[in-house]
Amino acid sequence: QAQLVESGGGLVQPGGSLRLSCAASGFTLDDYSIGWFRQAPGKEREGISCIRGNDDSTYYLDSVRGRFTISRDNAKNTVYLQMNSLKPEDTAVYYCAQGALWATIQVESYDYWGQGTQVTVSS
Repeated sequence: QAQLVESGGGLVQPGGSLRLSCAASGFTLDDYSIGWFRQAPGKEREGISCIRGNDDSTYYLDSVRGRFTISRDNAKNTVYLQMNSLKPEDTAVYYCAQGALWATIQVESYDYWGQGTQVTVSS
């Protein structure tokens, strides 16, 4: 069974950086898309980035493009989200999830989810 575990969240000042990790087990990254999502209090969960396992295609939400970078390390079966120039509006619980290879960043395209990691951007 697929399992995903996020780590790397924390408190950071505006303009700072964090790198989130999504450690996957029970499946091979090459066979799926892995997406990053976030949910702020009182808001719906939104997709922010994904990477496709077959060709490393990447997708980004407009508001994070140019600031966030998704990547993967097959040897570690881990997907990363490098987040730079963080803003207070990036504050949320961040989740990674496994989806079909054709998936982009729609929440409904993903089946297995991690437990989430809190990111707080505040001075």
